[in-house]
Amino acid sequence: MTNAAPEIGPVLGLVLLALAAAAALLARFGGLGVSRDVVVASARAVVQLAAVSLLIAAVLESAGWTALFIVGMVLVAVATAGRRITGRTRGPGWWTAVPIAAGVGPVLGLLVGSGVVPSRPVAVLPIAGIMIGGAMTSTGLTGRRALDELDTRRGEYEGGLALGLLPRDAALEVARPAAALALFPVLDQTRTVGLVTLPGAFVGVLLGGADPIEAGAIQLLVLIGLLAVEAIAVLITLELVATGRLRRPTE
Repeated sequence: MTNAAPEIGPVLGLVLLALAAAAALLARFGGLGVSRDVVVASARAVVQLAAVSLLIAAVLESAGWTALFIVGMVLVAVATAGRRITGRTRGPGWWTAVPIAAGVGPVLGLLVGSGVVPSRPVAVLPIAGIMIGGAMTSTGLTGRRALDELDTRRGEYEGGLALGLLPRDAALEVARPAAALALFPVLDQTRTVGLVTLPGAFVGVLLGGADPIEAGAIQLLVLIGLLAVEAIAVLITLELVATGRLRRPTE
């Protein structure tokens, strides 16, 4: 199979710089307020992937190092989702560890324990990364949307309390519909896979030399696994918001 990886060199660097600059300028002139975030995220991606590329070969040599690397990924995901929800890196945002771990742990355990995913570091690590990333995104979106809804529909929440609902039940009535939107990205990706998108796992396996049937099977495993991971994460995050454990600082 012909090597389809991009050629590493000045041209690649210039293309990446042009794409990042275009995204930042569009965000700025469009009034989206995230132009700085685009630049920072692009720069961080370069540094982080360069570091990971140097470390990954050593990590994959040992199951212990792979497990430690996965724990590190979870901690970064927890901090990122917590900051997205609460606006801070400390405090109640660390409750996001619960939905992320509860979503990823059972699904990854099932995939590896059943033998569907070989228990080799080179197989476990990328699947774990995809699952953790999905749980992080759905947790962050659910928490943020649920808290926004409780802020904007405060009157409805208080009305529910006046009718005799418990605080948790009143919060769920208000926040549940908005929180469900966090599942839309993975649902749309699953519905349109192969028709609109060729996701990373599918393309990666093809580039690794596997036949299209094997690549499709692995992508199907990833997508349906992600549905389970994100559904668990959304429900637990919603519960944490409704019970007041995940909240924004009052100061």
